[in-house]
Amino acid sequence: MNWRKLDTPFSGAIIESLRSSDAVLLSGALYVARDKAHERLCGMIARGESLPFPAEGQLIYYMGPSPAPPGKIIGAAGPTTSYRMDAFTEPLLRNGIKGVIGKGRRGADVKKMLQHHRAVYFATYGGAAAYLSKCIVQSDVIAFDDLGPEALLRLAVKDFPVLVVNDIYGGDLYEDAIRNGKRL
Repeated sequence: MNWRKLDTPFSGAIIESLRSSDAVLLSGALYVARDKAHERLCGMIARGESLPFPAEGQLIYYMGPSPAPPGKIIGAAGPTTSYRMDAFTEPLLRNGIKGVIGKGRRGADVKKMLQHHRAVYFATYGGAAAYLSKCIVQSDVIAFDDLGPEALLRLAVKDFPVLVVNDIYGGDLYEDAIRNGKRL
């Protein structure tokens, strides 16, 4: 597998260059938000408030973090199921988010939104949370600290592995694998 190394935030040219099945090593910032944080972010958008981070070109990681053991930056840092965030996706894409990372398939509406807003959906490896945590070089709570493990985090990552599942051209890694009888 050939891995592309990309830095965040993403420009339009980077988004245009990505195709489903591309293997990417991300470096830079990732913003972590799960259900409750998404709910609050979308509420802020609906009220016309500024988001607590610069959304333009950024990526959101649907991560289920565990507490950091002594001497570590973060505990296990694996992806959570993405379809739970489908209802919150459009407002964030409309505000400049260019990629989301999780695991599992996305709904047809989200795939259309990704094309319309020129953003991509990446998957990372479920079951590899301890490995993924080693790609995180810094973790900071930036908002909603009252949510505990569902607070909004800013991660600094180095060579964080993801696969492009849905691209701006309608490509779908999962559907292609099913159609071709392949296992991922």
